[in-house]
Amino acid sequence: MASRFESVPEVVDRLRGVDYLADTSIGGVVYLADRLEKPVLVEGPAGVGKTELAKAVAASTGSRLIRLQCYEGLDEAKAIYEWNYKKQLLRIQADRTHETDWETVESDIFSEPFLLTRPLLEAIRSEDPVVLLIDEVDRVEVETEALLLEVLSDFQVSIPELGTIHGNQRPFVFLTSNNTRELSEALKRRCLYLHVDYPDIEREKEIVRVRVPEIDDALADQIAKVVNSIRQIDLKKAPSISETIDWARTLLYLGRHEVNPEVLGETLHVLLKYQADITKARKELGVDGGSPLAGARRG
Repeated sequence: MASRFESVPEVVDRLRGVDYLADTSIGGVVYLADRLEKPVLVEGPAGVGKTELAKAVAASTGSRLIRLQCYEGLDEAKAIYEWNYKKQLLRIQADRTHETDWETVESDIFSEPFLLTRPLLEAIRSEDPVVLLIDEVDRVEVETEALLLEVLSDFQVSIPELGTIHGNQRPFVFLTSNNTRELSEALKRRCLYLHVDYPDIEREKEIVRVRVPEIDDALADQIAKVVNSIRQIDLKKAPSISETIDWARTLLYLGRHEVNPEVLGETLHVLLKYQADITKARKELGVDGGSPLAGARRG
């Protein structure tokens, strides 16, 4: 299969072209994953752009994005394939009137027309280029990881009634994890590893300018510095990058061109989603009468 990227700088440039600002570390892992044809395991805090990376790679390469959202209780029927039982039952009932022997009926109902493909099987059977996103893989049980191994190792699926189905291609695979539990060594061994953390102030400012182009430089700078200060506080959930962007848009919609204690007090709920976090942040940032926010604005 032809390579999607010719160099690390090309990865960075093409991701920027779809508004994803990647550094050379991210660009390097994506480039090597393309050349080595290996999945990428992306770990990091919630809301740092792990899922968006897969979406950006799909957009920048003109590939179809197929997403498997993981959750506790995910099984083979939802991840790989299942049989269309209702359609099979209708065929059995119809064949009874023709007195068809069971062997003929069985070979018929366990055939392609009755197979329902789920994300993993759909990804490897696709004729078009695919980016497969296995999102929040740490949410599934250890046993469920075994379902992924055959697909990630050989890009094939074994179906007892049909045999082994080999993929038409090797999709570009991203697995994301919020690191809520330790993943198996077998799964990690098959992947390249990438850790994505919150951006520094300058990069977050740049992200805000790209995603909210109508914002001015001074306000973007204040937003990035205040969000950075908030993330230093011991919170239940720190603001994600998407929440930073939402906050920037909120300030513009409200006609605010400076971040001051009053503005922050009115809009802190856009960044923080727990009342305890809001209360703690208001105290730490001086929204209730202190002065730390002024220092953050001066930076």
